[in-house]
Amino acid sequence: MSSGVSTGVAVSPDSGEHWAAEGAWEVTTGIYRIPLPLPMDGLKAINVYVVQSPGDGDGLTLIDGGWAIPVARELLDKCLRSIGSGFGDIRRFLVTHVHRDHYTMATVLGHEYGADVTLGLPEKPGLDLLHAAGRGEFDGGNPFSGVLRSAGAVEVAEAWELGRRVEDLPDPVDWAYPHTWLDGDVTVQVGARSIDAVHTPGHTPGHYVFADRADGLLFAGDHVLPTITPSIGFTVPPEPDPLGHFMASLTKVRGLPDLRILPAHGPVAPSTHARVDELLEHHEHRLDQCLASLRSRGATVAALVATDLGWTRHERSYAELDLFNKGMAAMETKAHLDLLVARGQATCDVSEDGDVYAVAD
Repeated sequence: MSSGVSTGVAVSPDSGEHWAAEGAWEVTTGIYRIPLPLPMDGLKAINVYVVQSPGDGDGLTLIDGGWAIPVARELLDKCLRSIGSGFGDIRRFLVTHVHRDHYTMATVLGHEYGADVTLGLPEKPGLDLLHAAGRGEFDGGNPFSGVLRSAGAVEVAEAWELGRRVEDLPDPVDWAYPHTWLDGDVTVQVGARSIDAVHTPGHTPGHYVFADRADGLLFAGDHVLPTITPSIGFTVPPEPDPLGHFMASLTKVRGLPDLRILPAHGPVAPSTHARVDELLEHHEHRLDQCLASLRSRGATVAALVATDLGWTRHERSYAELDLFNKGMAAMETKAHLDLLVARGQATCDVSEDGDVYAVAD
């Protein structure tokens, strides 16, 4: 779900330019937003936030780290130098979640320069699997195959399995374990700032947002994005009811004061309350669409996705999507149907050809 402004043209108020424009953009005194490039077509950049805080030994805390690719590392170095700092000044990385565009640069630089890397404890099972794969101890094909097959997207699952290459195996340097685990909701001291680390599972099981109540800011990671909604169900190992967790986490953030959104992708935005309300409304509408489709017939996820639902802000058909986004569409729709089952509004019968969902009696 997108807001009224496309991510592709959104201007961020801190820069007055497209949100992905190169630079260290001052959000407020002592906090800078640095967009770093991503090697993918869908999302052009990830915002890394730099916190300079008196009382922190003149060091830096970074919220997220970016993807560990040379062009991103070079740009981060350049932008830090533009504000009079460098990699050696980084004292800590607070990582919102374990996806590679957030975690891998943090763990590479953290271990290289002795900066503490902090991550949510529920991300550990995913890291364990990545480490096992890197050691050659795990060969389960593509890790999303089971979810895709249960969704009835067999052709997509087979294509994803064929696309898995030896060079895609995880590099242990990129996925080193963090120094510090976050467990539950805690307060993190960043120099003179007291920042609330709030557990917000859904996009991933160990996702965290960081609330600076004094300055009215929410470092939102991928949980509250101003122009798009994050993927749901794209986690390893698969989580039960990821959409239920995501919506509960949105409600949890809605219970915080209304804060300015500092997102991982997209422009700085004025109101967590307004955006959370939009996201909850979007998913309730999607749940209603799924339920309406099921009223006419029982269906696998693949059948429902292919015939009844539109995708992207342009409401494209499933057939128009590329292979990767077909898989994402299937997993996200399965998350919606599984939440209907959890709410008692639908049933699910396991089948070799994909789980079959129907309206509950």
